[in-house]
Amino acid sequence: MQMLASEAKGTIVKLTAANILTLIRIAAIPVVVICFFSPLPYARPIAGIVFGIAAITDLFDGYVARRYQQVSRFGEFLDPVADKLMVAIVLVLLVQQDPDWYVDIIAMIIIGREITISALREWMATIGERANVAVSWGGKVKTTLQMFGIAFMVYEEPILGIDIYSVGFLLLLAAVGMTLWSMFVYLRAAWPAMQHDK
Repeated sequence: MQMLASEAKGTIVKLTAANILTLIRIAAIPVVVICFFSPLPYARPIAGIVFGIAAITDLFDGYVARRYQQVSRFGEFLDPVADKLMVAIVLVLLVQQDPDWYVDIIAMIIIGREITISALREWMATIGERANVAVSWGGKVKTTLQMFGIAFMVYEEPILGIDIYSVGFLLLLAAVGMTLWSMFVYLRAAWPAMQHDK
């Protein structure tokens, strides 16, 4: 297992295998952006494949961290950051390329939800209720649909006559449904805490 340590105020931050998987998602972002705008042949499919491979790491980093006892505060911070960076940045690319109103609405819902839930979790942590808005199965399904939907839309080129872009768009529509549902679930869980005065 590869490790890298750095000093920060007297503490050691170790980059475990789980954290490296998470960092791969972040490192993949500039590759996807460059390929997305590249005029070279097959650049868009390459961007979609890179995004898809990076997205798959999201299915494994948490498992690796738990299985090999590599859970860390750094990893818990980095994992959602990597997910949100990937989704938000590539959604902006898709909106720029296909500025139809429905693509705009989808991007606004997904990005708006991420901002709302991130703020909610931060606030719940300040009052000691962070566990009430922990990641749910709905949130995991939402993330999976988002990642694969976006990967297919970025890939864009048809495969065996199948309109991959449209398949990705349908997956992203399903992700929007799960996005709104999971946001409702999180807000409902936090509502009792919101009704208490300081």
